[in-house]
Amino acid sequence: MSAERQEAAGKRRARRRFFLPGRGKAAEHGHGHGHGHGHAVSANADRRHLSAALALLLAFMAGEVVVGLAARSLALITDAAHMLTDAFAVALALVAMRIAARPPKGGYTYGLRRAEILSAQLNGLTLILLAAFFVYEGVRRLVAPPEVDGSLVLWTSLAGIAVNLAATWLISRADRRSLNVEGAFQHILNDLFAFVATAVAGLAVWAAGFTRADAIASLVVAALMLKAGYGLLRDAGRVLMEAAPAGVDPGEIGTRLAGRPCVEEVHDLHVWEVSSGYPALSAHVLVEPRGDCHAVRRDLQDVLRSAYGITHTTLEVDHVTDDFHCEDPHGPRHVNGSGERHDHLADPRCGH
Repeated sequence: MSAERQEAAGKRRARRRFFLPGRGKAAEHGHGHGHGHGHAVSANADRRHLSAALALLLAFMAGEVVVGLAARSLALITDAAHMLTDAFAVALALVAMRIAARPPKGGYTYGLRRAEILSAQLNGLTLILLAAFFVYEGVRRLVAPPEVDGSLVLWTSLAGIAVNLAATWLISRADRRSLNVEGAFQHILNDLFAFVATAVAGLAVWAAGFTRADAIASLVVAALMLKAGYGLLRDAGRVLMEAAPAGVDPGEIGTRLAGRPCVEEVHDLHVWEVSSGYPALSAHVLVEPRGDCHAVRRDLQDVLRSAYGITHTTLEVDHVTDDFHCEDPHGPRHVNGSGERHDHLADPRCGH
């Protein structure tokens, strides 16, 4: 496959992976700098789907608490508590969506987009804390299992499966590329699995009199909660620590940019996410003495947009002979590895 075909195929794959609805084209500002701005817009439909899911969860949770106490089932109480965190997660997601949609103002030059990341972290933390509590209760009931009404557990769990299927379907229609929405989705999806485990436990208690099945089901639920909570904390933590987006290799980007026409070196390369699905990049680029800084900047912006889906970029582009570029670059230096200087007169991306 030719180099041109490989690059075209890479662009198509990148568009499928990274492009988000509502992103605008890059705007260019200032001498030697380029800025591309892209913002994923939360549709009103997302809020409607989340609101409908919240109503379902609250209605069923109230009934499940009553049945769980009557049946003396830890698994049902665990599920009810999990549904409470589901409802809290969805409500928090709705609040975070409204806060994140506020435009930049004052000292918050990015707006409040990271409110959804804080929401995702809080969701993950509540999952882990609840899981720890139910592990303790589950182990205690394994040692001394109480009497459990298996039929109530079974039929309530089957109803819970139906409710959670509806809620999961509603939230799956929202934009799950947002960690905020994904956090709410993971809560409800885990609760769906929990109801399946509880239904199996209820059947075991009802049909075989195996009362420890209720405690075992609660431990299964706790394990699912731990897994989902850890995943949310990890992903939200990457955004807060300004790590590169998952699947994006800054070293690869630096090497690719340094290999473009007229580029001599790329350093101070930073790639991070302002919020989930909103990648940003900045870099200092040095070009050949006779190179056209504006043409190089436009070329690099096009590469970042088409190959990596990064449209919010800030590129400082200077000639390699300029005296005012940084003396101590932060991070690795990416240099043109071809060993050849490009003829800027022969390449329109480099000169005139």
